[in-house]
Amino acid sequence: MNLELFIAKRLITGKEHKISISAPIIKIAIAAIAIGIVMMLIAIATGVGLKHKIREKVAAFNGHIQISNFDNNTSEVSVKPVSIEKDFYPEFKDVEGISHVQAVATKGGIIRTEDTFEGMLAKGVGKDYNWTVFEEYIVDGSLPDYMGKLNDEVLISKLMANRLQLNVGDSFFSFFLKEGDASKVPNNRRFKIVGIYDSGFEEFDATYVFVDIRHIQRMNKWASNEIGNFEVFLSDFNQLEEKSNEIYGKTISNLDTQNIKTKYFRIFEWIGLFDFNIALIIGIMIIVGGINMITALLVLILERTQMIGVLKALGSANWSIRKVFLYNAAYLITIGLLWGNAIGLGLLFLQNKYRLFKFPNPEEYYIEYIPVHIDIPMILFLNLGVLVLCLLMLLVPSYIITKITPVKAIKFE
Repeated sequence: MNLELFIAKRLITGKEHKISISAPIIKIAIAAIAIGIVMMLIAIATGVGLKHKIREKVAAFNGHIQISNFDNNTSEVSVKPVSIEKDFYPEFKDVEGISHVQAVATKGGIIRTEDTFEGMLAKGVGKDYNWTVFEEYIVDGSLPDYMGKLNDEVLISKLMANRLQLNVGDSFFSFFLKEGDASKVPNNRRFKIVGIYDSGFEEFDATYVFVDIRHIQRMNKWASNEIGNFEVFLSDFNQLEEKSNEIYGKTISNLDTQNIKTKYFRIFEWIGLFDFNIALIIGIMIIVGGINMITALLVLILERTQMIGVLKALGSANWSIRKVFLYNAAYLITIGLLWGNAIGLGLLFLQNKYRLFKFPNPEEYYIEYIPVHIDIPMILFLNLGVLVLCLLMLLVPSYIITKITPVKAIKFE
């Protein structure tokens, strides 16, 4: 083994030949591995980052799981109230992995100004509402405060504010039809804008206005302990299906549960395609890098044919000689991985901090900049996988060493 390592070192440094024809090929192979790992890191980090951002935004408006009355109401408007006096509120102790439960209610209405009007879905929230997920979306003003007495503060989207030509500090009138009888005089409310948000999700931004839930309770003539539905947030999104079934089993029979994957299945089917794209890019890059390494290995074997003949004449086994070249190949792959990781992770950290690269059409991706998600265990697994797969690909071309005979190899020029 010491002889093999010594020869491998000589091969790596190239000291046994003054001029090495394999040097340019080796550099190209290292560059191919480095470029490949850069592309794979970018594909994984941006693909996973975009998935996380999109589902975070969907969850910000809906929670991960919604608990509501079991009825035929398929609209977003809360019709039949639910009592908050449940065992799972305000803390869902019977199911592990739930980070937060909040009570909300929604009601359709119209915003009317002197010049125009817009339809809206007033989302009533209260003291228990988790505003943390909305903090990064605030572009002007501040979040409304519903901790004290009933007030008229609202949070409106930038999209809707621009359409209505409203700013922070402006007030507007809104009208809500009374449930069950559209002929009655509608309820009207005057609200004041204290904050403007921009999630980039036009489907939600064009609809939701956040108001004090007590307004909706009064308009619907509900008691103070009646709400539209509960929104449940999970600690781990990957457990969504499992927790949905578990929550359904822990609630009473007249309550239904629905998760955001079911409610917005088209969005999640679309982002599910990202996994295929990532796998395709990784596969192509590994094949390209492997082919370059195979070429480099064959050139290296051809250049060291005489040395192989001498080693065989000295009694070295075929597998021992093959291992020398595989050690050398592993070293070259490692060099490529080190350079690729340095460049790739550097670019990702810069993008994560400074958001240098943006989408040319952000409305199609629901976000203005390209998000990245850096997962260290995944990066380590990727590097190990590339190293192992490339070495496996090199086992076949290294078999050519067994066909080299000592007599012909020593005479080879």
